[in-house]
Amino acid sequence: MKKIFVIALGIILFSLNLKAQENFDKWPALGNFHTVISQTFHPAEEGNLSPVKKRAGELLKKAVLLHKSDIPAEFSRPGIIPAVHKLYLESAALDKLIKRKSDDKLILAQLKQVHDCFHTIVGICSDKKD
Repeated sequence: MKKIFVIALGIILFSLNLKAQENFDKWPALGNFHTVISQTFHPAEEGNLSPVKKRAGELLKKAVLLHKSDIPAEFSRPGIIPAVHKLYLESAALDKLIKRKSDDKLILAQLKQVHDCFHTIVGICSDKKD
């Protein structure tokens, strides 16, 4: 029974990953942001904040480009514009914390906010239209 659950969970996660990749292909600015957030967030989860400290400016630039990009029509849903704007604001706040050499706990908490905003956008893009 446990093996079936693990296999089913794997299939679900794989299909979600495929859907997210489709979204990144359709909205390149979102995919570009994803590249940097994944390369900074996952090391931070393991206690390594060096990547995010080095790349916070790059993350902010990707957020600005995403904010300025045209939203593909199929992703133009309620909540997408405020979510993209919030991602920009949270990325700017993260960059500011790092430039001020703030405490690592504050930086990690802010990075989690950026990551959560990103996943909100991906979730909106992945929702099926009624």
